[in-house]
Amino acid sequence: MTNDRFLRALKREPVDCTPVWIMRQAGRYLPEYRATRARAGSFVNLCKTPELACEVTLQPITRYPLDAAILFSDILTIPDAMGLGLSVEEGIGPRFARPLRTRADIESLSVPDPETDLRYVMEAVRLIRRELHERVPLIGFAGSPWTLACYMIEGQGSDNFARAKALAWDDAATMHRLLDVVARSVAGYLAAQAAAGAQALMIFDTWGGLLAPEMFDEFSLRYLAQIVQSLKLDNAAKDVPVIVFSKGANSHLEQLADTGCAALGLDWTIGLGNARMRVGDSVALQGNLDPAVLKASPAAIRHEVERALHSFGPHPGHVFNLGHGITPDVDPERLAVLIDAVHELSAK
Repeated sequence: MTNDRFLRALKREPVDCTPVWIMRQAGRYLPEYRATRARAGSFVNLCKTPELACEVTLQPITRYPLDAAILFSDILTIPDAMGLGLSVEEGIGPRFARPLRTRADIESLSVPDPETDLRYVMEAVRLIRRELHERVPLIGFAGSPWTLACYMIEGQGSDNFARAKALAWDDAATMHRLLDVVARSVAGYLAAQAAAGAQALMIFDTWGGLLAPEMFDEFSLRYLAQIVQSLKLDNAAKDVPVIVFSKGANSHLEQLADTGCAALGLDWTIGLGNARMRVGDSVALQGNLDPAVLKASPAAIRHEVERALHSFGPHPGHVFNLGHGITPDVDPERLAVLIDAVHELSAK
């Protein structure tokens, strides 16, 4: 591979400079993405057309000297394949036509077959790997069971996902039934992405931070560990590094590191140095710049990059990233400043 520093960093091996990629790097801040999205007609159609998903995955790799590509898809592909009927409305967000409202709804769910029900994703992974020509590694991903369950129960986005929490309190057995079938679905989906060519895998536990500590352990952490351990037993995925990103769950870093993952993603509410002190060299760390920094001046961006690099220190095992996805209002030139700063300053 022409550039393998991302994979080397995940293994906590020495690198010539800190690798960098950006969550949602294929997104609305790029004019070329907006043009492809307009051709697709809808976000869901963009995700479900392998050629278009490949096109937008490669757009930031063509524009910037990034160290990894990430599959263009959505975390809600699994619930959609389970029959919930996904749509994504501009300015509103995702919605399910058939959200889970009863115990019978949950008991009727089954694990989708990645190569039939989600074949469009596997075709996209294979196509992207071919078109990358080994320039940089490809990251595959999925949502965490708790995060997917939140959307499946609520039917749309929410500030607190109170319906999902209420089910966990009122009928823990049914919630565990849901989380188990989703966890098995996520594990199979990620394993299939690895078999199709993904060279690293990431689990987005976007809403884990909404849970109180005891609930996090029972309804999120348990299933993250189940997925990681399942992947370690899969022939295609056992050697593929897994990144776990549980946004807002900084009080659980040690337990998250113990899941067996290769790296932890961090949001911007914890310093890299603090996180590294807590987990030691047991895992690599990915993150954790505030995405809003990209609205600041180039000088401020460079300063914040330098501060983050200094916080982590001269140790192996750092992948530079934002603490959440890049926002649509960012000037693409600001991201170029960040990427160049990471490579230049970390090499020193």
